[in-house]
Amino acid sequence: MRFLINLLVIWIPFPIIRRRLRGLLKYIVYGDVERKNKRAFLPQCKLYKHAPTDFEMPVFDSPVVSVIIPVYNQYKYTHLCLWSILQNTPDVAYEIIIADDCSTDETKDILNHIKNIRVIKTDSNKRFLLNCKNAARHARGKYILFLNNDTQVQPNWLHPLVDLIESDKTIGMVGSQLIYPDLTLQEAGGIIWQDATGANYGRGKKPWCDEYQYVKDVDYISGASIMLPRELWENLGGFDETFVPAYYEDTDLAFQVRQNGLRVVYQPQSRVVHFEGKSNGTDTSTGQKHYQVVNAEKFRTKWADVLKKSHCNRSDVFFARDRSMNKKTLLFIDANILTFDCDCGSRASFQYLQFFKKHGFNVKFLPMSEYPRDYHLDAIRQLGIEVISCNNTGKHKWIKKYGKYIDYVYLNRPRVAQAFIDELRQYTNAKIIYQGHDLHHLRMMREYETNPSKKLLQDIREMEQLEKAILPRMDVVTYFSTVETDKIREMKLDIREMDTVPLYVYDTMPDATYNAATRHDIMFIGGYNHKPNVDAANWLINEIMPRVWAKKPDIKLHLIGSKMPTELQNTAKQYPNIIIDGFVTDEQLCKIYAGVKMSVIPLRFGAGIKGKIIDSIYNKVPVITTSIGAEGINAPGDFLTVVNTAEDIANAIIEMYDNNKKLQKISDASADFIKNNFSENAILAKFKQWIDIK
Repeated sequence: MRFLINLLVIWIPFPIIRRRLRGLLKYIVYGDVERKNKRAFLPQCKLYKHAPTDFEMPVFDSPVVSVIIPVYNQYKYTHLCLWSILQNTPDVAYEIIIADDCSTDETKDILNHIKNIRVIKTDSNKRFLLNCKNAARHARGKYILFLNNDTQVQPNWLHPLVDLIESDKTIGMVGSQLIYPDLTLQEAGGIIWQDATGANYGRGKKPWCDEYQYVKDVDYISGASIMLPRELWENLGGFDETFVPAYYEDTDLAFQVRQNGLRVVYQPQSRVVHFEGKSNGTDTSTGQKHYQVVNAEKFRTKWADVLKKSHCNRSDVFFARDRSMNKKTLLFIDANILTFDCDCGSRASFQYLQFFKKHGFNVKFLPMSEYPRDYHLDAIRQLGIEVISCNNTGKHKWIKKYGKYIDYVYLNRPRVAQAFIDELRQYTNAKIIYQGHDLHHLRMMREYETNPSKKLLQDIREMEQLEKAILPRMDVVTYFSTVETDKIREMKLDIREMDTVPLYVYDTMPDATYNAATRHDIMFIGGYNHKPNVDAANWLINEIMPRVWAKKPDIKLHLIGSKMPTELQNTAKQYPNIIIDGFVTDEQLCKIYAGVKMSVIPLRFGAGIKGKIIDSIYNKVPVITTSIGAEGINAPGDFLTVVNTAEDIANAIIEMYDNNKKLQKISDASADFIKNNFSENAILAKFKQWIDIK
């Protein structure tokens, strides 16, 4: 569909009209972002009005999670809560503990109807806090999860909580997104202000909106669904009995967790519908609910110093909602949602997002174009990064509204910079770092030299003028290759600061070792929505490999990458020794890298450092490429074979394929190159020149 839209507008000669018409057509076809998000969100929510009278819960010998459900009467809600757990928890070993605080309704006979649960009864009505502590002593799981009985858990609710808490040893408590039965939001994490009053962030709003859909640190999570390690619970002594019988015990527990150097984190992928107030009502002037007022004062007294030092006043919602008050805010703007497993540019941007987040920034990601709602989007949100996904008008409004909070902008690519630079300069005082990726008009000119056309020549002139206009407006200009920065210096533009930065961020080398004697076959990898890759693959198939197969007919060629054109696939299928792998996951790609002898990447045009080549070097696989492919890489002769004609490339493949000693030497040199040029320390050294980074 996107191809058809582009085809409809490509003939319009005026770029501004062409872009606006393309945007209008996309809106007509795809609808607005909020509507798409809502359509994706709602089918995941299920509410049960009825359940079988009798059913069995599963039995696990070693439960990972002990789900503790405190109850006092309200059997209907407990019954439906358990049914929702049974229907929506297929992938985590758990046990159910019903903490029965002297119920007088059907709850007292629950074991007659629901099998394989444990019921811990109190000898007298102890009420909420003491009832929970009593039941927790019987837990067997690695984690304890407190779940209100007036809840219904939603599909895939528990696994994200376990994944999150096990992903980072600094996390001490995790909790769910709480939703009302009408599917409005109850809470996306809680805020405690300096005066000790609280707020359920997002209450009454649409739960699918961006600001409620990313993992984040929070002051507390309401105890309707919270989870923490059983060992930590026991070390803390559980809920503080100062708050008997109930209220503020969950908030206090979150503060205790943080006092012990651990984090309290909200997981939006865990959704729980909460029928709030069914247990104790909502009137704070009478009954148990009255203790909400009483315990608020106790809480204020206990945590007075912490509240003063570490919490916001009511005007600082932007920082309070994700505890970012002591962090610099970095707005990361790129063309699209980052398809990091499909193309090198997205992979680089994704790694830089991870880098900035790891080094203490409050990162917000703004993609200029619309995006599919899929795992690429979720992967960014699970990093703890808010994605600003509204339509373009809304994105400009977002900058206008929140620009005063932005300290740095990491702005990618010329068209993106053109779209946002005016608002950024008007509404922020941020330092703007521009990442060009490659010098676009240079790449397009090289394409023109291979495939000339009047239309392409016109586009080159427009892009050159755009890049010349954009670069002087930035505070810092960065590229991944010295070829670009050298070329820009020749243009004599008035640029404040400029330097090259590493394309990728690598912390470790892969575990696999390279043994040429046990490997076979060669590979080509590239995203086929990029013209240089399509051209290179066609050249490799039609002119290079036939020369190779004439001498070595058993060598197989793996063609790897997403969005492979049908014409290219049909050409490849004519050769029995070509394996069309197409799009592969990172895990599958690692297996291919671990088995092939060489990576052959015969690029005839392009610009900037080529990610596919760096990735091959990182995986210790020797590379045969062209001068264009090796461009921007320091000392390529140590670990790259650089040749430029079809005949020379074919001869290099034939000569090297059985030369295991030479291949091993090249592979061994790769590790030092990556360590010296693409490590986290190498990137830190660059960015410390421009930003306040830890």
